[in-house]
Amino acid sequence: MKLKKNNYINFFKKIYLIRKTELEISERYSEQKMRCPVHLSVGQEAPSAAINIFLKKTDFAISYHRAHAHYLAKDCSLKKMIAEIYGKASGCSNGFGGSMHLVDEKKNFIGSTAIVSNSIPVGAGYAYSILNNSKNNKVCIYIGDASCEEGVFFETLNFVVLKKLPVIFFCENNKYSVYSGLKNRQPKNRKLFKLASAFGIKSFHLSSLNAIELLKKMHKIFQKKIDEPIFIEVDTYRYLEHCGPNRDDNLNYRPTKEIKHWSNNDPLVITENYLLKKKFCSEKNIKEIKFKIDALIRDAFIFAENSNPPRYKDYERLVLK
Repeated sequence: MKLKKNNYINFFKKIYLIRKTELEISERYSEQKMRCPVHLSVGQEAPSAAINIFLKKTDFAISYHRAHAHYLAKDCSLKKMIAEIYGKASGCSNGFGGSMHLVDEKKNFIGSTAIVSNSIPVGAGYAYSILNNSKNNKVCIYIGDASCEEGVFFETLNFVVLKKLPVIFFCENNKYSVYSGLKNRQPKNRKLFKLASAFGIKSFHLSSLNAIELLKKMHKIFQKKIDEPIFIEVDTYRYLEHCGPNRDDNLNYRPTKEIKHWSNNDPLVITENYLLKKKFCSEKNIKEIKFKIDALIRDAFIFAENSNPPRYKDYERLVLK
């Protein structure tokens, strides 16, 4: 079965929503109203947007510190996410968690965690409970390349394969952990998908350099029935600093040629041009899509600003209970 026109349009919508939301966070961050760290996904929206075209609504997801894209791609509440970043009681974690602690139980988004690799054992544990209750849901465990350097990664891979848990490991390899590139952290020529494959888990290696090709290859993976745990590694790239709203190209830890190479293959530009080229959308349609999403983002920030801060008694009730 071929990809449908709506698949491509929804893919574009997800990328645009993530991009514009993150850029708005970046623009407003200096106002000092968002008092938590933010790890933005500007530039690396395509992987999470692509997999969420094919994940079922009944499937679960768990994420790590750079979670905004995963949360939004699963159609979780934008208003509650922004309110959470603003530290408001109307936020998805009642204003107590911040950017790195997003959750939307209605959309089966289990949550996100600030601890590197922590999504791995928690996601596997959740998958184990699903298996024991004879349910057909899968758990998508989002991880980064640095997560594959932690001991719990190897331990959990072994457990997942041994128990045949309904897990999709989704590794976004953006080449860096803070300021350290792969060559400073991992042996030369190591391939993460091959490392996972050595544990007996079916593994795939994709690239988001061409967003449309990524979507097509993701579709190929999900066309077949997935009745075993799988590992998907996607090469991607963030444009902004590891943590914060700004560019940090001046620090020179990333080669200028590398930055330009990825920036020249921007997933938002590629998907928009593809929709126009294939006549899936007219320029008028594109403007309408952008206008509606821009309005949703604007409303979310107004909602957050007008919401009340949490009360200590709510903290006692929700956190200290």
